[in-house]
Amino acid sequence: MMEGLAQKFHSVSGVGCVVVTGAGISAISALFAQPGASRTILEVQVPYTQKALDEFVGAEADQHVSKSEAILIAESAFNRARHLAPDNLKQSLFGIGCTAAIATDRIRKGEDRAHIAWSDGVKTGGISVWFDKETRTRVDEEQIVAAMVMNSIAAVLKIESRLEINILETERIDEFG
Repeated sequence: MMEGLAQKFHSVSGVGCVVVTGAGISAISALFAQPGASRTILEVQVPYTQKALDEFVGAEADQHVSKSEAILIAESAFNRARHLAPDNLKQSLFGIGCTAAIATDRIRKGEDRAHIAWSDGVKTGGISVWFDKETRTRVDEEQIVAAMVMNSIAAVLKIESRLEINILETERIDEFG
């Protein structure tokens, strides 16, 4: 289903950069699994360590898995798209940022959660999710985060189609922007 949405992305005007950390990597696979990715994607990055993420956004964050960090990543991704886009580009640009802490094999303080943001240089929006860490597996959480990354790309490209996000009664989703 993600591949079908990716195909729609590749058929409309708009190019950008996608940056994910912690989760959402399968969205990148879906984007490149369909022909035409070069019409939509200028660059993808996965700055997985704290230092790599700090270098990408140009600042040290107090909390890396937060709505404000997702917005900072999306805005930095948008600036990167503006830098990479050809001067004669007449399409709209976008940046997508995802930061997540999902199920792991170690004890971690805090909730399993993800924050995904988009920016078109004028407006910013996004979505956050808090998972039931007693019920979900890492694979389950990754699939939901990847779907939210894809839905964020759809939002910034003004595509009405969305992937269904199924959450449990013990979980929460907040949209912003």
